[in-house]
Amino acid sequence: MLIIPIKDGENIDRALKRYKRKFDRTGTLRQLRSRQHFTKPSVQKRDKMQKAAYIQHLRDSVEI
Repeated sequence: MLIIPIKDGENIDRALKRYKRKFDRTGTLRQLRSRQHFTKPSVQKRDKMQKAAYIQHLRDSVEI
């Protein structure tokens, strides 16, 4: 459970923005979406390798 202490006189919009930022950093929504369906470990590994290759390609193209 996320707890956001609100200071005296603090704007509610600012507190809500801090809550949203903290919620995003915990990764709760990403974890919930990933648990909606099962992916085989081999598929996860393949996706991870493809992502790494793509990022490496981007970094190589920037260096040149």
